[in-house]
Amino acid sequence: MSETAARRDAVLRARAEIDLAALRANVRALRERAPGAALMAVVKADAYGHGAIPCARAAVEAGATWLGTATPQEALALRAEAGLPDDVRIMCWLWTPGGPWREAIEARLDVSLSGMWALEEVTEAARRGGVPARVQLKADTGLGRGGCQPGEDWEELVGAALRAESEGLLRVTGLWSHFACADEPGHPSIAAQLTRFLEMTAYAEQQGVRPEVRHIANSPATLTLPETHFDLVRPGIAMYGVSPSPEIGTPADFGLRPVMTLAASLALVKHVPGGHGVSYGHHYTTPGDTTLGLVPLGYADGIPRHASSTGPVLVDGKWRTVAGRIAMDQFVVDLGGDRPEPGAEAVLFGPGDRGEPTAEDWAQAAGTIAYEIVTRIGSRVPRVYVNE
Repeated sequence: MSETAARRDAVLRARAEIDLAALRANVRALRERAPGAALMAVVKADAYGHGAIPCARAAVEAGATWLGTATPQEALALRAEAGLPDDVRIMCWLWTPGGPWREAIEARLDVSLSGMWALEEVTEAARRGGVPARVQLKADTGLGRGGCQPGEDWEELVGAALRAESEGLLRVTGLWSHFACADEPGHPSIAAQLTRFLEMTAYAEQQGVRPEVRHIANSPATLTLPETHFDLVRPGIAMYGVSPSPEIGTPADFGLRPVMTLAASLALVKHVPGGHGVSYGHHYTTPGDTTLGLVPLGYADGIPRHASSTGPVLVDGKWRTVAGRIAMDQFVVDLGGDRPEPGAEAVLFGPGDRGEPTAEDWAQAAGTIAYEIVTRIGSRVPRVYVNE
């Protein structure tokens, strides 16, 4: 970052600093975990709040050959705006009737199909456009969410896809599924889903499907279940240096480094007497004479209100705790009599190198998961990219 940029960023109300060198290193570490498989960098939801286009570019630089999004709109934006090499595949999987099939086909996206309605719509779009679609058939192996049910439903979908392929309307490029409990070591559903996946992919291949890739491994499976890697792994949260679950290990245990640091400049520092109520509802009252610091971030910026009175913040080298309610735009920390200057940095979370809290610390404080903490940081918080 240039000196001018550093001065500009220093006066921001708040910022989410995104370390792209850390992201590239994480992608390389994940590739080492699955050396026989290609890697799909999942950049849905604006790259889990980190910024889809910069993160997609960095992931590709580090060796990702696929990108994954939830919605077709996310995928189309990547294809149009990220300036990616033509051989980088982009897959999207969350479709609703009437979706932009024609645009997706023309943009060479891989589209996921979970049922006959989707196959019929993409086939019609391909017929009208005169360009074959790239499709991946999703199997519901036990998650009970997206995907085609085993048995007659799967047999019907596979048969219809092969007929459309024989007509030149599409190419079945992949067979895939998603785990329900891969972040819970030893959960019986893991083995059950893997067995079902093998059965469903074997059936499709026996019928004549020749997929480029078979894939089921998300972040926790990529990290801990090598038998699930197949042709492609799909790390999401792990790519951003956040552990999928404390049960399987910390980021450092896997050679990963958190990519996002969220910080703000104190908007106000003031002395108050004991017995002074703080924020809405006066759920916190100062125990004695003290100093309060005003942090200009709130739930409109994605700071979880559920972390009121529990969220940790590093100010002036010391851990503080949110005092009282987190409001829409701001919250207060009790500085215990210390008097940093207005403008002093308050670090909500980061890698932890300087003793600051991590996203996992905020997840624990809010009773949620670290995925939500980073993903929910809103658009009012500028992303500042370093080590580009």
